[in-house]
Amino acid sequence: MSMHSAKSSRPRIIVICGPTGVGKTKIAIQMAQVFSGEIISADSMQLYQQMDIGTAKPTLAEQSAVRHHLIDVIHPKAPCDAAAYAAMAQSKIEELVKRFVLPFVVGGTGLYIKALLHGLSRARPADPEVLTYLKQEAEEKGALFVHQRLHAVDPVSAAKIHPKDVFRIIRALEIYLKTGSPMSAYQSAHGFAQSRYQPLKIGLYMDRNSLYERIDKRVDEMLAAGLLAEVKQLLEQGCTPDLKSMQSIGYRHLTAYLLGRTNWEEALVQLKRDSRRYAKRQLTWFRADPDIKWYQPGQTEELRKEIELFLKSWASE
Repeated sequence: MSMHSAKSSRPRIIVICGPTGVGKTKIAIQMAQVFSGEIISADSMQLYQQMDIGTAKPTLAEQSAVRHHLIDVIHPKAPCDAAAYAAMAQSKIEELVKRFVLPFVVGGTGLYIKALLHGLSRARPADPEVLTYLKQEAEEKGALFVHQRLHAVDPVSAAKIHPKDVFRIIRALEIYLKTGSPMSAYQSAHGFAQSRYQPLKIGLYMDRNSLYERIDKRVDEMLAAGLLAEVKQLLEQGCTPDLKSMQSIGYRHLTAYLLGRTNWEEALVQLKRDSRRYAKRQLTWFRADPDIKWYQPGQTEELRKEIELFLKSWASE
């Protein structure tokens, strides 16, 4: 089956997202093997070299099972943001498309995935007062009401935004109320594409207690694998605590311990607590996207059929 039809103006990609510790790597490798794909990491921390244990990078065996991209590509001292990531990922997707390889974008950094799929609007900062007013209106009158209100002033944006996607509806309305111009006109003028690709978005989840148990266990496994020595080596190489890379979960906690700012027990408690909180924030982010189809990690056969159907519908276009 051809992965890329001449009829399709936008490449199809598979996105596998979800909270930390849910098992994205394992599922992605299984699916990429079935569909002869390659994996592009969408994890803001796996980009960094020398930060292997605390970022839960795929093992060498996993990376040899399926080719991975955007892992170990920048130094921990180097700056990186969503826009820089999106540019790198876009380039990799183009490379895979030319080789007729199906790209699997896999990770838990929601902003990076959003930047890749939709770009980052260069709009001015939102007005907090207007946003508060619109949020209250959405809560009182419902998502459908504010979506219909958007349709009245900006039908182009309203047609592209899901009626339940309150965040994007409110942002589009705020732009209209503050500028007098619809968001669609602004985006058109700035070349901001609604979506570069045709993605199948898969979200992985499990019940909260099971997920939190897995996260706690994974922290213990990281420590047993030598995370403390990894952090110590980074500090010795001049990676200062204020770096974005060193501010991440695990690295900032063990840095505080190594610098004598906290004791071991407290560092461990805070590391596990913050890992669980991060997973909760990730789930909140991804659940706001109505296009994500949710699966549990054990539903591999159902997931395989979902991807197969997605590719078949594309081939028949």
